[in-house]
Amino acid sequence: MTSPSPTAATAAAPANPRSRVILASLIGTTIEFYDFYVYATAAVLVFPLLFFPTGNDTTSLLLSFSVFGAAMVARPLGAIVFGHFGDRFGRKATLVASLLTMGIATFLIGCLPTFNEIGVWAAVLLLVLRLFQGFALGGEWSGAALVATENAPKGKRAWYGTFPQLGAPLGFIIANGIFLAINFALPHPEGAGQRSEEFLAWGWRVPFLFSAVMVIIGLWVRLRLVESQTFVKAEEKGALRKFPLGTVIRRHWWHLILGTFVMLATYVLFYLMTNFTLSYGTKATTEGARAAAEASGTAFDAATYVPGLGFGYTDFVLMQIIGVVFFGIFTLLSGPIADAVGRRRLLLWVTALIIVFGLSFNLFLLPQLDPKFTGALVQAFLVFGFMLMGATFGPMGAILPELFPTNVRYSGSAISYNVSSILGAALAPIVAVALWAAAGGSPVLVGLYLSAMSVLTFIALIFTPETKDVDYEADLGVGVTGSL
Repeated sequence: MTSPSPTAATAAAPANPRSRVILASLIGTTIEFYDFYVYATAAVLVFPLLFFPTGNDTTSLLLSFSVFGAAMVARPLGAIVFGHFGDRFGRKATLVASLLTMGIATFLIGCLPTFNEIGVWAAVLLLVLRLFQGFALGGEWSGAALVATENAPKGKRAWYGTFPQLGAPLGFIIANGIFLAINFALPHPEGAGQRSEEFLAWGWRVPFLFSAVMVIIGLWVRLRLVESQTFVKAEEKGALRKFPLGTVIRRHWWHLILGTFVMLATYVLFYLMTNFTLSYGTKATTEGARAAAEASGTAFDAATYVPGLGFGYTDFVLMQIIGVVFFGIFTLLSGPIADAVGRRRLLLWVTALIIVFGLSFNLFLLPQLDPKFTGALVQAFLVFGFMLMGATFGPMGAILPELFPTNVRYSGSAISYNVSSILGAALAPIVAVALWAAAGGSPVLVGLYLSAMSVLTFIALIFTPETKDVDYEADLGVGVTGSL
């Protein structure tokens, strides 16, 4: 009996150990989502005051969310650029570049002067750096999903695909945990936000500056990766394209459209559960705002005031973190279920539940006579919403890459994911605030908006093929030598 040659043994072994694949796909998206959440939190607490001081709370918040949404416009451009290099030259270098871009932009936001120091240029510089954040995230998610799924064992692609998705709840917990730590460390008034002089002067900068530490850790992990065997095989077979964008648009345009709308409900739910609920939950009630105005001797117009629930910032973020724990749990649970029953079937059921959930906003989010009952209803809302978020977000790490062959997988999945960010994430916070104001402080129209977007996703899923049995080794793409 002869033993296998060293060459054969090497070829049979996976290029990247499973632990390295999981860590590299998880840590990068954790850092990227951390950076995004830090901005999202500051967009509610800090930027309306320090960068957009219009004198009207709702207008300042809308301007802050507009800059937040502007990054989503940059994400498809990032998807095109990073997708091109990821499909042409490999996943590893592209992932390192996206992480560096995001980290530098986030760090520099922490160094920005405010409106009182340089006027409107403060908002302009914030917008520029925010665009760089969006550009970087446009290439990050797809690359991380490909690292996970292209290195996954047979029959476990959706399970491995949940690890980059897990970066979203972990990034949320770390980012908001740091904001909470600063809140506890600095003296601050009771109420809806961290409005102490220390926090507004320098405390808000700490989470942005801390991102540099996390980026260094992420780079160390990613630089140890080697290219996936699926990509190497596509390169050896001559499947790589000089212009992947042209190929994916020309040959896979229908899957680009389907992928975009399959992701839509996830994005809308995601930003309503994080941004909108933080704004709505921490804004003072009409009674609270009137009492604060009387105490300060300022005029109060109840007819134009848009009320919230009046929770303190610390209390509400802790409630959100409890919900996000369920986000993480259901993200991981969705992987094995999607591997067993299929991505499409699972997502159809979850999307139907999101439609129903959108119709229940007034049931959970209106203030009650007993503040404790209000708190219990809101906590239940956050738990249910984040459970659905995990169940719909987890399978995206598998289904979007599986819609495209290897030679355009980075470009195709990145474009679908990030064009959907414009339709969903960029508009959701702005539309939600406008609907909240239009309904006089009621969240009912915001819930209807979520249900309507989820109906579009449900329709897209009906036309989307099941992808659980796609063979990555065979699905290298048009252009493979000998198959033209």
